[in-house]
Amino acid sequence: MRKSHPVRRAVLAGAATVSGIVLLLSLKPASDPGSAQAADGQLPPAAAGQAPQGGVNGAVTGDAAQTQYGAVQVRLTMNNGKISQAEAVQAPKGGRSDQITASSVPRLNQAVVAAQSADIDAVSGATYTSAGYKKSLQSALDKAKASAGSQQGSGGAQTLTGDVAQTQYGPVQVRVTVAGGKITKAEAVQAPKGGRSDQITSSSVPRLNQAAVAAGTADIDAVSGATYTSAGYKKSLQSALDKAPAGGGSSQAAGSGGGQAATQTLTGSVAQTQYGPVQVRVTVAGGKITKAEAVQAPKGGRSDQITSSSVPRLNQAAVAAGTAQIDAVSGATYTSAGYKQSLQSALDQAGG
Repeated sequence: MRKSHPVRRAVLAGAATVSGIVLLLSLKPASDPGSAQAADGQLPPAAAGQAPQGGVNGAVTGDAAQTQYGAVQVRLTMNNGKISQAEAVQAPKGGRSDQITASSVPRLNQAVVAAQSADIDAVSGATYTSAGYKKSLQSALDKAKASAGSQQGSGGAQTLTGDVAQTQYGPVQVRVTVAGGKITKAEAVQAPKGGRSDQITSSSVPRLNQAAVAAGTADIDAVSGATYTSAGYKKSLQSALDKAPAGGGSSQAAGSGGGQAATQTLTGSVAQTQYGPVQVRVTVAGGKITKAEAVQAPKGGRSDQITSSSVPRLNQAAVAAGTAQIDAVSGATYTSAGYKQSLQSALDQAGG
C-alpha cells in the first residue's frame, strides 16, 4: 500500500478544518439590531414611541385641528396600549386639497403606527395637513394617556387637553394636569396673539391658570379687560375636565348611594360643518347615555330655525339609542352629520 505523503495529509487536514468553520458559520443565525434589542427586552427605536402603556383599548378621537385649508382630526385605535390603527376622520377637501389629502393622509396614518407617537415627519407638499394631523394626533395621545393613568389608580397624574374654543380674537385651548382629583397645573397651549392681543394674553392667561388651579374647576372669574379670552379659556378648561375618566375628578356619584355607578360628563370634539361648528356633550351613567346636549350648533339666519328644530330631536335620539347610530333629521343634514360625529368622539372617550 502506498503511504500518503506528509504534505498531502497536511493539505487535506487544512481543507477539512476550513470546511468545518464554514459549516458552523452557515448554521449561526443572522443577527440584526432590531432582533438584538428585542432579545435584551428593549424595543427598536421606531416602536419606542410615546403611545401610552397600561393596556388601553378602544378608539380615541383627537381634537379637530384647524388649518389654512380645513380641519384635520385623527382617530386612533388602541390595543393593549399600542396604536394598531390611525385614521383621519376629517381632512381638507375640495379642489387641490382632495389630491393632497388622498396622497398624504395614508402615509401619515402608516407613520403613526410605525412610530407609536406624534413624532412623525411631515409629508412633502402637505405641510399644513401634516401639521394639523400631528396636532390632532397629539391630543388623541393625551386622551389615551389620561385613560391609562386612570386605570393605574386615582393617584396617578393625568394630562388633559381641552377642545379649541374659538373667540372673536383667536382660538383658546387649555391643557391641565390632574392628580388625586385636583388640578395641579393649567396652561394655555393656544391663545389670541398679534397686536393688542399679545398684551392681553400675557396679562390674563397666567391669572386664569392660577385661578383654575386654585378653584379646581372651570367656575372661575373672568379677567377684567380680557372678556373674550376668559370665556374661551373657561370653555376649553371645562372640556378638558370633562375628558377626565371616572375617578379622575370629573365624575360624580350617581345619586347618594355609594354603591351606584359613576356618572361621567363627556364633551365631544368640535365637528365643522358647512353652516358652522357642532359640539355635543353627553352624560353617561351605568354605561348608558342619560343626557345629550349640543354646546355648539350652527346659528344665524336660517340656521337658527334649523338648529332649534333639529337639535332637541337629535338629543332625544342619542339618549334613546345609546350610541351615535342615529338617523339624520330631515332638512338638517349637515347639522345631523356634525352632531353624530361629535357625539361619537364623546363616546370614544368613555370607551363606548
